[in-house]
Amino acid sequence: MSQQAPGKKRGLSRPVEVVRAELLKDPETKRIADAVGMKLEDYVELVLEYAQDKDKEPMLNVVSDEELKANGFPVHTVEEVGEFLVAGAKGELPGQGNPFAKSEFEAGKGGAAAAGKPSLNPAGEAPKAPQDEAKRQELMDQLKKGGGGTRG
Repeated sequence: MSQQAPGKKRGLSRPVEVVRAELLKDPETKRIADAVGMKLEDYVELVLEYAQDKDKEPMLNVVSDEELKANGFPVHTVEEVGEFLVAGAKGELPGQGNPFAKSEFEAGKGGAAAAGKPSLNPAGEAPKAPQDEAKRQELMDQLKKGGGGTRG
């Protein structure tokens, strides 16, 4: 294992200008910049700042709800944050789309049936997970309390 010289930054292996140009052209970078409410150029510069120094720690500012309100930022309740997390886990956030839609796997084109293998979905319809309202409420209560539930 090699040791780094003190003060030497761990970062990009390619010229920053090349990486900057690639990021500016990448539609996914633009989508992320829009999602976090930043101008594309500012977002790319922020990404490059961290890419050039892998040891740099991100800044984290903790402010009170009152300070957020005074500066015009919305303040969300614990319940709203919990609903947001649940929606994110379900893939229901705007712009999130179906994460499996990019997959090249298609069960309908020959797939398991053509190979003589059993199918988990013989009728061809997607299984629906039952919604257990009691379990959902238990998870929401854990979020409110800041707990992680039972461990074991």
